[in-house]
Amino acid sequence: MKKIGFSLLLAMGLLGSQAAFAAADCKSYPKEEWASEDTLKEAMEAEGYTIKKFKIDGNCYEIYGRSKEGKKVEIYFDMKTLAIVKAIGLKD
Repeated sequence: MKKIGFSLLLAMGLLGSQAAFAAADCKSYPKEEWASEDTLKEAMEAEGYTIKKFKIDGNCYEIYGRSKEGKKVEIYFDMKTLAIVKAIGLKD
């Protein structure tokens, strides 16, 4: 998978999700279709995010950490597209 910037992922997720603060409801994919965890981690870190905890929550990748401004964030990502499905703390 080609590298994708976290800013682009953020824009895709926030623009593409009408229910950004509803329960995280990620689509299910076969494991062989999941995007690499490392791709997501590298994109976030390149944008200045610090990852405290990375886990799989149901059908989502979930990250707890801090934004480059130091705000706590909790972000759920689609496991195939890496689009943001739910984000808490990004606009606080």
